Amino acid sequence: MIAPLRAACRPRVEGDRELEILNASLEVLGEVGYDRLTMDAVSKRAKVSKATLYRRWQGKANLVIDALLAEKEPVVPTDTGSLRGDLIGTFCGMGGLTDSRVVGLFGSVLTALARDEEFSAEFRRQFLDPKIRLGREIYERAQARGEIRDDLDLDVIVPALAGIILHRLFLLNDPPSADIVTRVVDHVILPAVGIGPPDPSVADTPHEPTITSTSRTTP
Repeated sequence: MIAPLRAACRPRVEGDRELEILNASLEVLGEVGYDRLTMDAVSKRAKVSKATLYRRWQGKANLVIDALLAEKEPVVPTDTGSLRGDLIGTFCGMGGLTDSRVVGLFGSVLTALARDEEFSAEFRRQFLDPKIRLGREIYERAQARGEIRDDLDLDVIVPALAGIILHRLFLLNDPPSADIVTRVVDHVILPAVGIGPPDPSVADTPHEPTITSTSRTTP
């Protein structure tokens, strides 16, 4: 498991300088992906010595995890009173499946999840598990309302929406949009949990969310 260095042993790379290094790491990650990212490339981009990087981070896995955590935008749960509304509202917003920056960063570490056991375990703990818990809460609320059955296999259902959307992106080159998320919800997820399709005459068609830049700036 990736273990951060003890605070007492860390050099004082912090504040604005640390942000610059983490931003540089994300830039390199987005350009070449995790497999080809090197500490040397990050040091050149951030204009800092490799020795400084290694005193602060044990290796690129630690560095990338810290950079992703610093960039991480919380997914704000939506409680609309319906499963359909909650899924569309949550996964079509900032930090969701239609947030191109979040999905792009996921794509840049995709191969590492299969090849780097330590990085994979930490990424799942820090990033995937919270999203899975959020998704599960949406379905559990629907169960509590009596909207869906209590005996549904949530271990299968919860990751289905993200799985379909990411499959379309990475294998079919079909970028996520509010429209495709809504279609998957209406034609796959709702029927799978025993809810009929929405009435087209009353169903809302979601607008594409405006995703603002998540780049961090220094004061």
